Amino acid sequence: MQQYPVSDIMDICVEAGRVMLENGAETYRVEDTLYRIAKSYHLENINVFVVPTALIITVQGNDGLDHTELLRMNDRNTNLEKVSMVNDLSRQLAIKTLPPKKVSDKLKNIKNTPTNFTRLQRNSAMAIACGGFTLLFGGSYMEVLPAFIAGGLGHYLFEVVNNWTNVSFFAEMVASFFIGLLAVFFVTLGFGQDLNVIIIGSVMSLVPGMAITNSFRDLMAGHLLAGVAVLAKALITAGAIGIGIAIVLAFL
Repeated sequence: MQQYPVSDIMDICVEAGRVMLENGAETYRVEDTLYRIAKSYHLENINVFVVPTALIITVQGNDGLDHTELLRMNDRNTNLEKVSMVNDLSRQLAIKTLPPKKVSDKLKNIKNTPTNFTRLQRNSAMAIACGGFTLLFGGSYMEVLPAFIAGGLGHYLFEVVNNWTNVSFFAEMVASFFIGLLAVFFVTLGFGQDLNVIIIGSVMSLVPGMAITNSFRDLMAGHLLAGVAVLAKALITAGAIGIGIAIVLAFL
């Protein structure tokens, strides 16, 4: 089998981990994928450590020396399609290894893959989900349209403020405050009856459901540090939502 420089193999492992972490993959999944990629190139003594904001990989090359690379993460989004594409690439490498340059090009293409949904489509889907949640929480059909409007506009405002400030806590608080104002406005006009149901349904667009799920999945897999870190971020997000709504209700 052709031998490739360990540094090149490490580079594609780190880049694969970057794409997965940037797009919402669980830490245990990132660790497993990087291990499998390194193993497919017959490296030995592979150790991978991943937390939501960083990853470290150490391997032993054919020269008997240990090689380590560290990646510090800042941006995190949600695009599980890209996570799946990296997983598929790791499975391909397990069957047949490819030159690191070719793998690097494939990872670059995955990273640059445009999202399949426009902002309008994303916010429309969020609005529909928020309207449906009002029925799930025991509301009537009178609350569906107010939650649809408040949830969709609230999520749009969250994206705008988050892109502007790059502080998700502040963006979530502003968006939830705006949702609370809209809910009160609709109920005051008689456009909906149950204020609580409208608010709860509308803020579901901001609730960090995936983060909570990933945190418990990591905790159950024994990744205590990563699980606690993700759970802490989810709780901070929940606190931001609560603060925004509490400010509105305090003035009623």
